[in-house]
Amino acid sequence: MENTEMDNIEKLHMTTLVSCINRLEGAGYVTQFKALPEGLMSLTTQKTFNPAQVRIVHFFRFEGESDPSDSAILYAIEAWDGEKGTLVDGYGKESDLHTTAFINQVNEMQK
Repeated sequence: MENTEMDNIEKLHMTTLVSCINRLEGAGYVTQFKALPEGLMSLTTQKTFNPAQVRIVHFFRFEGESDPSDSAILYAIEAWDGEKGTLVDGYGKESDLHTTAFINQVNEMQK
């Protein structure tokens, strides 16, 4: 996805996690991913990707107004085979250990 397209998505109706997911799905990010010890699994195709096989296109942070445990981060991800989707994680102490480890590995490779 071009940066300008992602910028436009980010500017429009990005007040909630659900609205952001809906906009990303409209832009082709239809797969939901889940981080597992063995990699990032597509819940659509059941394929598992290692950190070298994905790219984080963009991410969005959401903070709960009254409860910090409502904080989340949404990743827009593209796999090497063209599959595009999202991965949602808690933020801070509410984060998933597998997701955090996987995202850290991807970030290190993309530096």
